Amino acid sequence: MKGYKLVTLMLGAVILTLVSCQEDLMQMNENPNGANPATANPNLVLSTVLTEAGKTVVNLGYGDIAGVMQHTQKDGWAGGHNLYDWNRNNSWAGYYGILRNNQYVYERAVELDQELQQGVSLVIKSMMFGLITDLWGDAPYSMALKGAEASPEATFPVFDTQENIYRGVLDELEQANQLLSKPRAEYNSTIQGADVFYNGDPAKWRKLANSLKVRYLMRVSDKLPDFAKQGIEAIIANPNQYPIITAPADDASMGFAGISNESSWPANTRFDASQSNYRRIKMCETLVEALRERSDPRITVWANRVQVPLVVDESLPAGTDRIENNRRLLSPDVLVERGIDINDISQNPDYVGIPPAIPGPQVYNMSPDANQAAFNPHVSWVNDIYREASGPLLRSRIFSASEMNFILAEAALKGWSVGNTAENYYNAAIQSSFTTWGLSNQFAGYIAQENVKFDGTVKQIIEQKWIASWTAAAEAWFDYRRTGYPELQAGPFAIRNVLPVRFYYMIDERNLNAANTEAAMSRLQQTNFSEVDGENSAWSKPWLVQGTNKPW
Repeated sequence: MKGYKLVTLMLGAVILTLVSCQEDLMQMNENPNGANPATANPNLVLSTVLTEAGKTVVNLGYGDIAGVMQHTQKDGWAGGHNLYDWNRNNSWAGYYGILRNNQYVYERAVELDQELQQGVSLVIKSMMFGLITDLWGDAPYSMALKGAEASPEATFPVFDTQENIYRGVLDELEQANQLLSKPRAEYNSTIQGADVFYNGDPAKWRKLANSLKVRYLMRVSDKLPDFAKQGIEAIIANPNQYPIITAPADDASMGFAGISNESSWPANTRFDASQSNYRRIKMCETLVEALRERSDPRITVWANRVQVPLVVDESLPAGTDRIENNRRLLSPDVLVERGIDINDISQNPDYVGIPPAIPGPQVYNMSPDANQAAFNPHVSWVNDIYREASGPLLRSRIFSASEMNFILAEAALKGWSVGNTAENYYNAAIQSSFTTWGLSNQFAGYIAQENVKFDGTVKQIIEQKWIASWTAAAEAWFDYRRTGYPELQAGPFAIRNVLPVRFYYMIDERNLNAANTEAAMSRLQQTNFSEVDGENSAWSKPWLVQGTNKPW
């Protein structure tokens, strides 16, 4: 018995030791620096959601879509930017990644009864799903973000139609408007430390929610004209219930911390010793000439002057090719010898853009440097401010007073009741843009020009809106798609001879969620320009432009 008791005591001690070790191991496996999803403050994730959303928008508008909309061209690694060569594979993984984190913020905010966080997360959800359907068309929406359920329907989500996504986005923005309707002091929480857009001001987030509603209502105005008209008129008629962004001080924009490449303006040179990413971005001839024709002072903020203008002078001796007084002097025979037509170069003394989708953009305008990302002194690079990691004008621009006023100008031109004339809204839109770029004192002279004064056409409204969308070119793309303006021509080396209207569905989605992707592709309208690709083409039309004869 004594031996038995001794063995029992020893076994008990071992068991206690094992249990104690297991508890210690469990404690050791807890990351002391990590957040527990069950108890974390949603603001810890909200800050990442907001910054990633801001970076996504600027990476579109200053990236490849700036090439599509002919704000810029690249003279190195230019296929996606200049030629629309997207390898038939545009990934939305990053967009849904933001949405998953945002969904966590929303669900935790519901648990904690934090209406402010709920409202903000609904605004971001609506904006991101709006972007997804703008870019791709039909997409997972109603069954998206439910992977934790592990059901077949959640694992392989159906693609909602583009129309239903827009309607869902508008409904959720209405919910956000209600959640964000209280004064700041009446909320039981704050987002001040996490909010890189509005420093925790619910009134400004409410204006953004309603402004996005106006954007998406105008987006669907050709397909659902009565719905869009009624929606926009109801918002404008009741500013107390539906405040909107009307002044640049309320613009939804995000600055950059500039403490790492990830927190900095894209293609900056502070964290890129080679400066290659900055150097490959040059101004596009299309935008440069639109600005020069109007004597638009915004060009001085967005672009550098050419370092060395070209001057072809018939009076020069044959064989002349020299730098003099910071100009490159050429006799005409030099061009002939090199097989260059004089009409294929630019002798502008101030700003020169690279024409869209040309072969060899790195050697355009007789560049002495034939390398990709060329040190070409004969074309305009983007302004030196875009070398910086951060700065007062380096902002991701989500929504602006300029955009709102252009939308209302278009609505007024349609005859909708929006409280003012198309001309007044048009003028206010341009004035807002000038204020944003620090040029408010030059607005009066600009708007007085004959080729800038309002001429009563949607063409002029959208062209000016396109100019004002610098670094936010995705909105200009969506406007071009539904209106056909500005009347851009694809360059000679583009992979199609018209501009694309959507992104391709990604290969992973087509492989892993094949049935639902195939169903979505079957709802696209094939065109003469999409035959090479088949249904899943950047030139197949989504619902938004089917039957509209837009943009081509």
